[in-house]
Parts: sequence; C-alpha cells; structure tokens
Amino acid sequence: MSSLNPAAAGPLVGAPATDNYLTHSRGFWSWAATLDHKRIGVMYLVGIFTMFLVGGLFAVLLRSVLLTPDAAAGGVKTIVDANMYNRFFTLHGAVMVFIVIIPGIPAALGNFVLPLMLGAKDVAFPRLNLCSFYLWLIGTGMALSSLYWGGVDTGWTFYTPYSTKVGSSGAFGGVVPVVAGAFVLGFSSIFTGLNFIVTIHKLRPPGMTWFRMPLFLWGTYATAVIQVLATPVLGITLLLLLAERLLGIGFFDSELGGDPVLFQHFFWFYSHPAVYIMILPAMGVMSELISVFSHKHIFGYKFIAFSSVAIAILGFLVWGHHMFTSGQSELLGVIFSAITFSIAIPSAVKMFNWLTTLYKGSIDFKAPMCYALSFMWIFGIGGLTGLFLGMMGLDQHLHDTYFVVAHFHYVMAGTIFVFFGAIHYWWPKMTGRMYDEGSAVLASILMFIGFNLTFFVQFMMGTRGMPRRYYEYRPEFQMGHVISSIGSYVMLAAVLLLIYTMIRSLRSGRPAPANPWGAGSMEWQCASPPPHDNFKTPPPVVDAYDYESLEWDERVGGYVHRGRRGGPAAAH
Repeated sequence: MSSLNPAAAGPLVGAPATDNYLTHSRGFWSWAATLDHKRIGVMYLVGIFTMFLVGGLFAVLLRSVLLTPDAAAGGVKTIVDANMYNRFFTLHGAVMVFIVIIPGIPAALGNFVLPLMLGAKDVAFPRLNLCSFYLWLIGTGMALSSLYWGGVDTGWTFYTPYSTKVGSSGAFGGVVPVVAGAFVLGFSSIFTGLNFIVTIHKLRPPGMTWFRMPLFLWGTYATAVIQVLATPVLGITLLLLLAERLLGIGFFDSELGGDPVLFQHFFWFYSHPAVYIMILPAMGVMSELISVFSHKHIFGYKFIAFSSVAIAILGFLVWGHHMFTSGQSELLGVIFSAITFSIAIPSAVKMFNWLTTLYKGSIDFKAPMCYALSFMWIFGIGGLTGLFLGMMGLDQHLHDTYFVVAHFHYVMAGTIFVFFGAIHYWWPKMTGRMYDEGSAVLASILMFIGFNLTFFVQFMMGTRGMPRRYYEYRPEFQMGHVISSIGSYVMLAAVLLLIYTMIRSLRSGRPAPANPWGAGSMEWQCASPPPHDNFKTPPPVVDAYDYESLEWDERVGGYVHRGRRGGPAAAH
C-alpha cells in the first residue's frame, strides 16, 4: 500500500458527510418510525446489548449462588432460594438464546452492514424490517413479563410435561408469557431472514456475482435460509405447548394420549439449526476480520462460501444427537452420530482456511482481531468437545452434566466474542468515532481470560459427575465452582470496560476516516458515518479482499480504494 499523491488523487473518497444518517432527521419519532436500515440496526444493537446485560446479570447471580455447596455442608446461600435459582437460569438461557445471540449479529450488525456491502440504498422491504424490530421488542417484553406472573422454572428448552402441567403456579403462570414471547420473536427472525434473502437476490449491483460477494453475506444468506425454513417449526411447537397448557389438548402429555418425546423432536429440529443461526453469521464476520487484519486475501474463498451452505443443510439432519438418552433406537442413534461427525468437516474447512489466511500475514492485533483470535481458540475447543457428545456411549455419561454446559458455552457464547469483535470493527463506520485501542484490547484480553476461567473447569467437573442446573452440590466440587465464579466476575469487568470504552469514544473519540482498517468491501467506500442514502453514486464492484489496490490517503487519515489502472475506483 503506497501513499497517494494529493495533487493527483482526484475527488476525495469517503470524506465526512455533512448530512449523515444520524443527523438527517432528529427527534424521537424520526427514529421510532424510521425506515433507514442503519437506524434500525442501531436500535437493534442498543436493545440486544441491553438484554445481554440483563442475561449476564442473571449469570453472575447464578455463579455467586454457586460459590458454596449448601447449608448442610457448611455453606451459606443467602442470595436466592432454590426456586428463584431455577427461574434465574431459565431466564438467563431464554434471554441469551432467543433474545440476544440468535438476532445479535444478523438483526443488529447485518441490518446495518448488509445493504452497504451490496452498495444498495436499503434492504428490499424497509417496512417489514421495522416491523421485525418491533416484533423483537414485543417478544422481549412478553418474555420478561413472566417475572410478574411468578417467573418460569422449566429451563430454556421448556420440556414437557413439566412446562404444560407444573412450571409456575396456575394455568397461566410464567410459562405462557415467555413461550408466547418466544413465538413472537420467531416471527421477527423469519421476517429478518426473508428480507435478507430477497435483498441479496435482487439488490446486488451489476458485476457482483455470487462469488464476488463478501463472505459475511454468504454467512448471512445461509443463516436467513435456516431462519425461514426452521423457525416455523418452533412456532408450531410452542403453539401446541400453549394449547395443551391452556386448553388441556393432549399433544405431549401421555395422560391425555400425547407423547412427551415428540416435543423434544420438534424442539430440537428447530433448535439445532438455531445453533447455526447463531454461529454462521459469526463465521461470516470471522472471514472479514481475519482477512482485513492479516492484510491478506482470504484463502479458499469458494470453500468457505460452500461450507456455509453445507452447514446450513447438514444442520437440519443432526437434531437427534440431543436425544441419545431419550430411548430412541440404536440404529437411529448411530445415524445421528455419523451425521454429527460429518458436520464437523465444513466447520473445520473454515478453521483451516482462516489459519492459512493468517499464515505469513501482516497481522495487526487491533481489538477486532483479538476477539477473532479468541473465537478461534474457543470455537476449536467447543467443536472438539462436541465430538465426545456425538458418541452414543460417552454421551450416556456426560449428558446433563457440566461438560454439556461448558461445551454449549464454548460454541454458543463464543459467538459473543465475534459479536464484540464486529462491534469494534464497524463502530467507526456506525458512529464516525474511533475508540481507544488500548482499553479495547485490554477488555478483549480480560474477556478471554474470564471466559476460560469460567467454563474450562466445568469440563473437568462434568467428567467427574457434576450435574447441571443443580442448586446444591457435593463439597468436592466447590473449588471448581469458585474458579468458575471468579471467571464470571472477570468477564463482568471486561464488559464494563468495553462499555466505558465505547461511551467514551462517543464523547471524546477522534473522528473516524471512511476506511480506518484498510478493508476492501463496499461499506468502507462511503463516509463514516454513512449518508442517509448510503452512496451518492453506486460504488464500483471490486474484489472485497484485494488489499493491493488500497492506498493510504493523508487527507482523510484512512485507506482509499483506487483502481489498479489509475483513477479513483470509489470516488463519489
């Protein structure tokens, strides 16, 4: 990357816009009724991050309860009783899965970035986009209202017959609002997925073929397909659960002629693809971060793209590995086990291509890259430990132990690392401000240390027989729980430092150039923050991973994407 000659540079690329999406209109209703995908993305981001703090607070309270085993063993539990503990871990799981991680990257960051990456002015259906946000708000409110009705203590999976017969007190109880909330959140997810599919199909500019799209768009597209196809199954399942609880219709209750195992089949037929609703967008972000901060063309572009499609397809075929202990036939168990092992292949393709991209790259350890490298370690452990749970014989011993808790968090909560990395990566584009790199990197390191302190020890507790979701435990497990709880406090400190860093950047951060990282995708070809209509003129389609055509421009303090044959490639 060479320095530009200002006299010959041509029109300034990505100069700060005097009228950007933040200042285009003002007032509450200009945001509440906006059709601008960028504002909707920001509203999603604020809401989802707020709910992340709520779900995280439940987790820290749970870990504080588990510092001591039980009163009979000499410990003192003074924070909550056993019933409230059950409600806390249920809401922690429901909030983190349905309200935070599933919509996190697609709805918040995808909404902001996807049209910009395509060089489009907005998504295909702006009103549907706004509707999906309000459905998310309504569903979140309904789920949290369960606290008013006594809370819900079923676990985030809502397993029958407990959820239809007991759950919380009364026929209505807390189960109904949280299940109804999850149903509404499903519609929000479907609308977002449908919008993204149509946007990618219909709003790609001339010259942007499928194999010139940034890999984040491939990950988002594969995710959207899963959202549209799998989420209706969850919606129907939750409706059946509500009908049985409120009307006494026997779908899952054996006393009424139903089958409780049928609920597990329905639930996991959605919820295992939902794992990839959470992880595929993160993998798309990973491809962007690894390439940009290695300053290398992504290795194996087509392999990474097709592996996203493979994961989306195979994700529908492995739900039965959650049910090895449910009494299903051995033949069916062997089939599900074999498919479970096979889905590791496309995930490994991504990992090895990321590692090859890093090889001999000029690695820049900025905060987004630190989160990306953390995810590679965390997801690697999560994927490898999943192989143990995919073995029928071994799963009999590890099922419903802390080994499963650790594995689940290494896979799913690891997505939060990419979520944070993506926020740092696109923060200058979203806000027009740069954050303090030192404190951002420190927060990422604390997060990595705290996460591994919290969950790695749980693998060992699980292999020794510590069951999950228990309020009390045997004294020999106390040291493991103490280490795990200390790790949760370190993570809390990391999140607070992250929040402080970002808020401080809004107040005193230096203005962000259009392209501070030297990235090649289209969103970096407009100003920071972007104008209301994104681009004054449609930007040219370029190779998103071609860093040789990027040059540093002292006038904007950032990188400018210029054509190889001279003349600005992105002037507008």
